Amino acid sequence: MTRVGFIGLGDQGAPMARAVGESGYDLHVWARRPESLRAIEGTPYTVAGSVAELARAVDVLLLCMRDDDDILDLLDHRRLLEAMRPGSVVVNHGTGDPTRNVAFGERFAAHGVAYLDAPVSGGGPGARARTLTTFVGGERSAHDRCQPIFDTFSRLVVHLGPVGTGQLTKLLNNSMTMSNLKNAANMLRIAQHLDLDVPALITALSASSGASFILGALNVEITPDLAPHLQSLMRKDIEHFADAVRARGIDPSELRDQGLAGADSLIEAVTIVAGRTQPVS
Repeated sequence: MTRVGFIGLGDQGAPMARAVGESGYDLHVWARRPESLRAIEGTPYTVAGSVAELARAVDVLLLCMRDDDDILDLLDHRRLLEAMRPGSVVVNHGTGDPTRNVAFGERFAAHGVAYLDAPVSGGGPGARARTLTTFVGGERSAHDRCQPIFDTFSRLVVHLGPVGTGQLTKLLNNSMTMSNLKNAANMLRIAQHLDLDVPALITALSASSGASFILGALNVEITPDLAPHLQSLMRKDIEHFADAVRARGIDPSELRDQGLAGADSLIEAVTIVAGRTQPVS
């Protein structure tokens, strides 16, 4: 039985870990805060007392962290690298900088450990429904080894190329999402001024050529209470996108500006759809 480790039991990571454990894999977890383990109650798992203990115990280690700095902390301060056994695989399911992920891959490769950057799209709802899209960068052999694990929480798994291409694809996806969000916010603002029935309008558009994922997610996956948190993540991701594209000699200004404008309009858009008269704080 493949022993799979998991770090990052947040809104997205916890249902991913549950999917792995409930699919017959020998699941091992580590959490900074013991209360995080409540999110996977009922799922068979083994708790490790430290990152190093977890790393020594598993064949594949999945990371679902907020940003690259969290992975750097595991490497530099929690003895992850020294503890991983040669021949094992580390997978980064978080969204970050492609260049830094290439550097992570080089550090792991020097110890005989394969590294995949495999960010996912679909958020917490997609993770709970086990319908995520997983964008994978790294060696094909490591991808093929891990795909059955990814399949436990994914509707689609795509291998894009070497390390870094998974992150590039996710950032391009996010830039499109945020650009579409700006378009949706502009439309909703006009619809509100026209005194249209906004929920009915969205129902009609969702089955028409104006449909988009982000429009359908407003006040469904993206609620007014969740919007401020998602807004901060959107701003982080669009800057990652701009930095990655700029580092490769391409001007990202137009799409970056549109994406930032979309992120800035998220709270207003979800407030309109929810029928609130005042934006949430």
